[in-house]
Amino acid sequence: MKKLMVSVAAVLLAGSLFAQEKNYIDQPYIEVTGKAEMEVVPDEIYLRIVINEKDNKGKVSVDQQEKEMFKQLKGIGIDLEKNLVVQDMSSDLQTYFLRKNAILSTKAYQLKVNSAQQLGEAFQALQTAGISDVNIEKTDVSNIEELRQEVRTNAAKAARKNAEVLAAALGQQAKEAIFVQDYGFNMRPYANVLMAKSMAVADAAGEEAAPQLEFQKIKIEHSVMVRFILGL
Repeated sequence: MKKLMVSVAAVLLAGSLFAQEKNYIDQPYIEVTGKAEMEVVPDEIYLRIVINEKDNKGKVSVDQQEKEMFKQLKGIGIDLEKNLVVQDMSSDLQTYFLRKNAILSTKAYQLKVNSAQQLGEAFQALQTAGISDVNIEKTDVSNIEELRQEVRTNAAKAARKNAEVLAAALGQQAKEAIFVQDYGFNMRPYANVLMAKSMAVADAAGEEAAPQLEFQKIKIEHSVMVRFILGL
């Protein structure tokens, strides 16, 4: 008896689902895709700075170079407590034991700047401090999640607009949405994003001006597929 009741319930459930699917399919609808994109300039640029006594043949210690770096970076208005962190440090003990020489040390830092202009100033400040081992590690956008949601919203609005235009061309109206497929985000990371707008030019005093740099914009893309009921 229990088996019979379970079988009947399963048949009723399957019939209900089939009826719902049939009702959905029987409704006239229009299927459209909406796309949106946004280009943003990175406002978080991370540099890796390495100070190595070997670069100076041990004549200038890491501590001395560090102090000069702090001085130069503060001079261009960088908040060292917020934007500069130590990544790692090491000492070459092998050199000490084999050559009976002073231990040569290496220290690495991560510096965050907020614009291409500040990046150019930082490069110049580090060069003045005698530090040349500097690389761009990564870039980011501080409010990236907020911007992604904005692009997603615009993609949905674009789908609605496309449906309205097509439906109007057929003498009908696009009504409520009955299905939405979110295809997710596509964020194109930068490649060779740092571009020099002009070469550094020596001024009257013989000092080089900071190069005018700019970053290629990061493109955020999103697309959705939406089905709208068609009506008169």
